[in-house]
Amino acid sequence: MKQFKGRVVTPGTTTAEAVVTHAGFNTLASLQKSLQFGDKTAKVNDQNNPELFGKPIAGKALCLPQTIGSTTGGLVLYCACNMKRSPSCMLFANRIDSLACAGAVLANVWIDDCNMPVVDELGEEFLNYVKDGMKITIKEDGVVEVD
Repeated sequence: MKQFKGRVVTPGTTTAEAVVTHAGFNTLASLQKSLQFGDKTAKVNDQNNPELFGKPIAGKALCLPQTIGSTTGGLVLYCACNMKRSPSCMLFANRIDSLACAGAVLANVWIDDCNMPVVDELGEEFLNYVKDGMKITIKEDGVVEVD
């Protein structure tokens, strides 16, 4: 097991299986079809992200450098949380961008049963270490354990 310490953006604890991308995560391109057409597993539809394309991310620990794309990204993330199709948590190697942060914070504040912890500033070492399928546990203080 290896531990990484990041900054807590939205609090919470969870344990989930890792899904990893080294490219920017386009929230709209990745989740739009799942949200529109009822895919409860939230398979990623962004063909420009071959690491994630076709993989389900609902209930997974999404490990990424940053989000990219449309200004609707925060709203899409909020909707995914509201529809129970969001990742279990989001773990950013870099500092979170304002759009993803807005979506995560609004979901945390406005959705009563939303538990999607978000931790950023975990570093490149984290993103290089974690692989798909590894078990991720998030602690309240921003410590991320990778098994």
